Amino acid sequence: MAWDFSTEPEFEEQLAWMREFVREEIWPLESIYGELDQAQVDAIYAPLQARVKARGLWAAHLEPELGGQGFGQVKLGLMHEILGTSPFAPNAFGCQAPDSGNSEILALVGTEEQKDRYLHPLLNGDLKSAFSMTEPHTAGSDPTLLQTRAVRDGDEYVIDGHKWFSSNASIADFLIVMAVTDPDARAHQRATMFIVPVDTPGVNILRDVSTMEHPQEEFGKLGGHAEIRYENVRIPVENRLGDEGAGFLIAQHRLGPGRIHHCMRWLGVSQRAFDMLCERAQSRYAHGGLLADKQTVQNWIADSAAQMQAARLMTLHAAWKMDTQGASAARTDIALIKFFGAGVLHDVVDRALQAHGSLGYSTDMPLEAMYRFSRAARLYDGPDEVHRQSVARQLLRGYTAPLDGVPTEHVPTRQAAAREKFQHILAAATAND
Repeated sequence: MAWDFSTEPEFEEQLAWMREFVREEIWPLESIYGELDQAQVDAIYAPLQARVKARGLWAAHLEPELGGQGFGQVKLGLMHEILGTSPFAPNAFGCQAPDSGNSEILALVGTEEQKDRYLHPLLNGDLKSAFSMTEPHTAGSDPTLLQTRAVRDGDEYVIDGHKWFSSNASIADFLIVMAVTDPDARAHQRATMFIVPVDTPGVNILRDVSTMEHPQEEFGKLGGHAEIRYENVRIPVENRLGDEGAGFLIAQHRLGPGRIHHCMRWLGVSQRAFDMLCERAQSRYAHGGLLADKQTVQNWIADSAAQMQAARLMTLHAAWKMDTQGASAARTDIALIKFFGAGVLHDVVDRALQAHGSLGYSTDMPLEAMYRFSRAARLYDGPDEVHRQSVARQLLRGYTAPLDGVPTEHVPTRQAAAREKFQHILAAATAND
């Protein structure tokens, strides 16, 4: 089956509009964002969001009946490559995390009542959400180890547990919580998802965890990675999302497309850093010539271009496979791009920062923030090591050990077999001579 990443001319025009819109309207916001309060941020976003809606690009990840565009993963990937150039762009397009992933969950398994109460207000920007799964005392790379419990008590569930890195929870109106409903079930059938309004008694948001990417001074408008204790939190049965034990299956529907979008956003960041690297190389004079004339810098530029091209093609191929063959068929491809794309992001940003010297290390340039962001990419949606292991396991299923223990490509063995196979041909050739 031939790969085809092409899109219609009309969509190419939309992408061109997005590039100019993000560069001219969103990038300047980065430099003053810290000076604005929440009301000012909302006031600035409102007209931007109106323009996006007028272009038919709002919440494009959802189906038209939910206010989206029903775009496939290739188109969404190309959009996210542009949105990734600024952390503030997704908010203008109604596809910011974690709201975008949570809206997909609600669209996939939510009841009509849940959609009316949570999904539609979320899409309108009237509500904010958070996804609460990771725990401080269990390995985030192995969600089968979750300890937070949800126990059925009549027409209610009672949730008790300890979570952290529940992104945006401190500014959210509701949380989607993953909790164990049957600890004796098979590993991937133990957990269930629930909608928990943040003002429910027993939901105790302890703090926002300061990180390399989001230091304490950046909290507030952006929200942080909240640490939460759920203590005797009672919610009605109607707040369960999907069937009991279906939490992991639902999460995979959320994470597959999300990882493609992550990788395309990383390419957007990489391209922006690459542009800065090339501009610096053409303008900075040192040691008798421009940086552009130095072999090391030339190698940085060439290697960065090759890595970005490879990551882009790999990611679009994963998106194309998901569009044409489904999420299961794209599983290995998605795991590949997750760790490979994170490495490309780090390498390109690191080279651009190095070329800028102390200027790049300072907050006068966006490179230091990109560098912090790139380190987090190796942990988002599962650490690199887990995805590498997944890829290796999937690929190894296509191989078996030779029955006699002799490697297939063992030259002496192949020589003996070849001589026996072609002996009559060689004999005939010798006789003719």
